[in-house]
Amino acid sequence: MTLRDTPPFRADHVGSLLRPPELLAARAKAAAGELPPERLREFEDEAIRDVVAAQRSAGLSSATDGEFRRASWHMDFIYRLGGIRASDERISVHFHNQQGDLEFDAAALVVDGRINLPETIFAEDFRFLQSVAGPDVTPKLTIPSPSMVHYRGGRAAIDPAVYPDEEEFWADLSAAYAQQIRGVAELGCKYLQLDDTSLAYLNDPAQRQLLSARGDDADHQHLRYIRQLNAALAGRPAGLAVTTHMCRGNFRSSWAAEGGYDFVAEALFSELDVDGFFLEFDDARSGGFAPLRFVPPGKQVVLGLVTTKNGELESKDDLKRRIDEAARYVPLEQLCLSPQCGFSSTVEGNSLTLAQQHAKLSLIVETAAEVWG
Repeated sequence: MTLRDTPPFRADHVGSLLRPPELLAARAKAAAGELPPERLREFEDEAIRDVVAAQRSAGLSSATDGEFRRASWHMDFIYRLGGIRASDERISVHFHNQQGDLEFDAAALVVDGRINLPETIFAEDFRFLQSVAGPDVTPKLTIPSPSMVHYRGGRAAIDPAVYPDEEEFWADLSAAYAQQIRGVAELGCKYLQLDDTSLAYLNDPAQRQLLSARGDDADHQHLRYIRQLNAALAGRPAGLAVTTHMCRGNFRSSWAAEGGYDFVAEALFSELDVDGFFLEFDDARSGGFAPLRFVPPGKQVVLGLVTTKNGELESKDDLKRRIDEAARYVPLEQLCLSPQCGFSSTVEGNSLTLAQQHAKLSLIVETAAEVWG
């Protein structure tokens, strides 16, 4: 068995990385009106050059820009879709950690126009990543999945005057995503990741109860999301590897949902038309490996065994033992290794240092080489 030369790689990572202090300071000045946008872009460029070099030095085969130009892994993308805007209402998401609870407060979104794609989103950002990645790593673009547009507000967030029939909303949303996917492929992107917390959240009975309370069909929502993802991916350009990442929330080392992948597993793994699944398995909150029995041949499972929630370094022996456990349900050749989530899904980042982040990425590379190399 050998290391893979196509995405997802045996040693991989989800995408977001801790912002360096200099970039955080520049963003704060820009927000206060003390730094013009072009100067902030220069700070971002320099930080991205450094973080790509750090990924290369860790031995990774792929590199992202760390999502350094975003405040949020998903909303910076979603608000650039035509027909969607931030509303005056606020929503609060409850997050949990070992010390207690905290709230993530953000603007609710409103669909008040026909959804469209005015331009390929993050095109200039990806071009810059390409320019600094070099020939030895594959530049990877991460974007939120179409499910994330719906999950946050459901039918109530969609103006009935614009979409009296919700089927038209879904058709327009999938068409906009299909256009985005074609657009990034035309840029030369070979590795695209669709981040989708909703398909993991739906495993949590408490989350399904919240959806039912607002009038959504929580028991079948995952089937709709899978269909719409497949519609967006239908006819995707050859040579573009697509993965999806499904975690249960990641904000300042905290999470929003719990439970294994059991509720969605059969439909998700057998029907979703992606090349690989990034799955969260860093602690008991994430459930066991038994749902992997539904993964068909030809699909890769990237085991998120290394936590990004804290800086404590996992042991290679423990990682190898857990890989062996997963291999009881899906062949070892279909498995890869990664962190369970990003290190900084929002600009604030998780509770660990840059050195600890690098140590975890290096550990993943070293462990993968010993298991598969």
